[in-house]
Amino acid sequence: MHICMDWRSVKFDWNKARAFLVTAEEGSLSAAARALGMAQPTLGRQVDGLEQELGIILFERVGRGLRLTPSGFELLDHVREMGAAASRVSLTALGQSQALDGTICISASETYAAVLLPPIIAKLRQEEPGIHVEIVVANHASDLRRREADIAIRNFRPTEPDLIAKKIGDANAVLYATPDYIAKIGNPTEASDLGRAEFVNMDQNGLMIKGLNTLGLGLTEANFPLLTESYLVMWELVRQGAAIGILDAYIGDADPIVRRVIPELEPLVFPIWLVAHRELRTNRRVRMVYDFLAKELRRG
Repeated sequence: MHICMDWRSVKFDWNKARAFLVTAEEGSLSAAARALGMAQPTLGRQVDGLEQELGIILFERVGRGLRLTPSGFELLDHVREMGAAASRVSLTALGQSQALDGTICISASETYAAVLLPPIIAKLRQEEPGIHVEIVVANHASDLRRREADIAIRNFRPTEPDLIAKKIGDANAVLYATPDYIAKIGNPTEASDLGRAEFVNMDQNGLMIKGLNTLGLGLTEANFPLLTESYLVMWELVRQGAAIGILDAYIGDADPIVRRVIPELEPLVFPIWLVAHRELRTNRRVRMVYDFLAKELRRG
């Protein structure tokens, strides 16, 4: 049965709805503007415009952030559905594209984005100058279903059925420090010798401590006087002789300033996966870059 709809009565601007959705999810105009890559005043005008069009107040200010009003909360689920539908339209259309020239967005962690990707992207640009590359640096997993990136390099296998993945290989995470720091802690030769050493912590949830203790180190929170979520900051602290850090051996072994703390110590092994949305594998540009990355990043 065909339902006749009065389209003249629909006065809903998707750009303004998207501005509302991202602001609601990010919690502030500044964070939403960064997420959308647009100026904060422009985003604010879009949210204000939606409020005027609908005749309701969507947000109230709480300190430096925003909180949904009851009306905004009521609207949010419907706009989320619109956002999901818009993403499906975009993915389906993009998946059919046979154009090689254009932009590709690749998501990777700091160390991979800063060390592994640049020579690969330089080679890609030499071979395919029509492909423009955007690199998203994210130590968390980018949401490929919401088009935060076209392709992602991850250290875990995705479980979502609409994503495809190819295992590139395994990475060995190894402990590193400067020679001076290693001498300072007595030139340890066994895992148990590191009980008094200091490390740079990369998370606040205790996962790093648990992971290292599987190697027999017997560490506690007292061994982690330094904390950062940035791998590049962690590595520079290690290079400055502040503490011990852990990094992919492929990258760490290439740095002449540091060396492995206990070379015989078993590494922590984690996989490297190349991930994309299933829809995008039929896109010629995404398929080409995906296969190119798989070849260049492959280990073993």
